[in-house]
Amino acid sequence: MRIAYVTDVHEHFEVVADALEQIGPVDALVVGGDLTTGGTVQEASQAVSAWQALAPRVLAVAGNMDSTAIDARLVELCVSIDRRGVVVDDVGFFGVSAAPRSPLRTPYELDEDELARRIETAYSPIASCSVRIFCPHAPPYDTACDRLASGQHVGSTSVRAFVDRAQPELVLCGHIHESRGTDRLGRSLVVNPGPASAGHYAVAETAPELSVRFD
Repeated sequence: MRIAYVTDVHEHFEVVADALEQIGPVDALVVGGDLTTGGTVQEASQAVSAWQALAPRVLAVAGNMDSTAIDARLVELCVSIDRRGVVVDDVGFFGVSAAPRSPLRTPYELDEDELARRIETAYSPIASCSVRIFCPHAPPYDTACDRLASGQHVGSTSVRAFVDRAQPELVLCGHIHESRGTDRLGRSLVVNPGPASAGHYAVAETAPELSVRFD
């Protein structure tokens, strides 16, 4: 399976089409949140509908700069993987929207306990898949993918605890724009490709073995 991954679009909706044109044919497009920057449900809906015309399958979570209403619309559009597991050719996709509480008080933040509950709900239907791809908007805490320019780690402790325990093969995250990169937590490969709004994306291939490349 060939998967395009973008995150932190921030209303630069056209960059997703640009990325897909550069990548070429894919089996799925995964969007890791922050479709908007405090934008409307209609804007997010139009963007998702346009992306659905470009890829056979679109899956998404909402980010901290989206809203609960946008998250609900992703469910209505049958693309949400927040609190949901989706199996495509024995590859299991599951995710969690929003980000941990922060001093910034952005539109869609949740307590770590709630993030943990959502992750467990999403994981259950795909736990036995041969490849498990976890898509939290926020990166796992204390990794190369959650570090601010100051050096402070600001990722999710619940995401980190889950990855340490369940060891999904691939973690596709975002949220921290300046932490474009990869890390390893045991067998789990963690990838933050950087913001799509700046033209960044990642491509994952599940066969003959799991691999990921950046733009």
